Amino acid sequence: MKHPIQAFIKNSLFYLGGDQPPVAWRERLRSSFGALAGLLFVLTLAKMLGEFVGVSEWLMASLGASALLVFALPQSPMAQPWAVIAGNTLSAVVGITCMHWIGEPLLAMPLAASLSIMGMFVLRCLHPPAAAVAMIAVLGHIGAYRYAFFPVMIDSVLLVLAGAAYSNLTGKRYPNRPAK
Repeated sequence: MKHPIQAFIKNSLFYLGGDQPPVAWRERLRSSFGALAGLLFVLTLAKMLGEFVGVSEWLMASLGASALLVFALPQSPMAQPWAVIAGNTLSAVVGITCMHWIGEPLLAMPLAASLSIMGMFVLRCLHPPAAAVAMIAVLGHIGAYRYAFFPVMIDSVLLVLAGAAYSNLTGKRYPNRPAK
């Protein structure tokens, strides 16, 4: 029988990452470099588009979290194109609407996140970073619905395109194809 202190330490270490599967260094580097290249591509193109059309908002803050899913977990249902694009866009619309209808941010932010989660369930586009998009819209006092199209939808489309190109070039299938 194990010593009680050893058992306690083993059980406690679980909460410090003990449930994470081991990942080869090659895959860690592939994912990290992909996120770097993909985000550089998206942000550069989005900034150029923003300057071209005269829009100051060209970046959505949760894009890094979306990049983690697309580049590190490309097989996840929550990293698929529909989830990324529709989840982020829907959540931006919900967040902007909550910002307009509810004056108090302490109520509008959790309501925006929870309504966006419900909407993502209904549209079958669950994407965890999208709940942050809804809260960011409220927190940033974003009142223009244009924000849901650019930067949110455009950045999401560009990220998915970058993820598809990179993943397929490096031997990962993205997006998932339905099983036959």
